[in-house]
Amino acid sequence: MAKVTFKVDLCKGCSLCVAACPKKIIELATDQINKKGHSPARITDQEKCIGCAFCATMCPDCVITVEK
Repeated sequence: MAKVTFKVDLCKGCSLCVAACPKKIIELATDQINKKGHSPARITDQEKCIGCAFCATMCPDCVITVEK
């Protein structure tokens, strides 16, 4: 199983990772604001992650880590 982690305080909420996820398990947090004042991305269901790393590839700020 793959593990996805986000550097929440560095995320600018651009949502490129949300669009890139083929399983549609990444969303922007509606109940959280990071230190930069943005709604950060988060994974909704870690169990469904296939470890493709499309999200990490699309992230312009390299805040996503995918471990297989």
